[in-house]
Amino acid sequence: MATSEQIISLIKSYLENDRERFSTIALQVAAHEARQGHTALAYDIRSLVDQAKAASQKVIPLNKDLEDLVLLSHPQERLSDLIVSDATRKRLERILREFRQKDSLKKHGLSNRRKLLLTGPPGTGKTMTSSILAGELHLPLFLIMMDKLVTKFMGETSAKLRQIFHAINERIGVYLFDEFDAIGAERALDNDVGEMRRVLNSFLQFIEHDNSESLIVAATNNRKILDQALFRRFDDVLHYNLPTEKEAQHLIANRLAAFKAKRFPLVQCSQAALRLSHAEIAQACDDAIKEAILDNTETVSGKQLCQMLDERHTAYGRQKDG
Repeated sequence: MATSEQIISLIKSYLENDRERFSTIALQVAAHEARQGHTALAYDIRSLVDQAKAASQKVIPLNKDLEDLVLLSHPQERLSDLIVSDATRKRLERILREFRQKDSLKKHGLSNRRKLLLTGPPGTGKTMTSSILAGELHLPLFLIMMDKLVTKFMGETSAKLRQIFHAINERIGVYLFDEFDAIGAERALDNDVGEMRRVLNSFLQFIEHDNSESLIVAATNNRKILDQALFRRFDDVLHYNLPTEKEAQHLIANRLAAFKAKRFPLVQCSQAALRLSHAEIAQACDDAIKEAILDNTETVSGKQLCQMLDERHTAYGRQKDG
């Protein structure tokens, strides 16, 4: 049967609505049962986890012309899952508070923050923020797949944008335009083409006249190339940074949870994680957990995690600080 630590971790992750950690621990229980010769039970656990992941997302068309354009999911993440600066957390709390009390604001002729621009390096929490907003507000998350939105045919992208904003008005949710610079780049750039200028102009018009109750989130890794006219169309602009040493410690401790060895050198590992993104650190932690499971130790040592963090630095051609 599962160890006492695994049972405690399962209960804790469930109560904290941490579906990803719950799934990870469930798979670790499956691996434990398989080593005990309980292959049928291990198979059943893995199957349940796979079914849950498959059910959490599905592609839905807004209409027959936009088939496979929007990815719908129902996130369960909460703000406590996000490791960001106190200032960013307070601004997100303000967005949530205004949405929940939007009727009070309307009575005074005011509207809540609904149009958000998130900028910062890859893997720092921009996409996760959209999931958290949806999870906290119990709204569906609609991911606009930019690679399918932008086409080579004149006028087609703007027509699709019009249909998307119609859906934004018709069905309340969180709508994420990830990799937003695909349509939001500065109109004066030398490599710009007339069609993309028209697309950007269309987006500016649509978002300025949008009066829906949905949240519109645009995320980009390249703030510098965005057209300046965009910024005043958003109610709030949040910038995300790579984690500080303190934030890296928090992230590592949360990610390893019960799989962190006793006397774990958290400070040393957080220093080894500097200049890595939140997503890279999380992946290194997951890799270390998998290594420990395969080694039948089921706890992660500082040496194991530092090795995985080093591999992440090497993969991106970086040198560790210090």
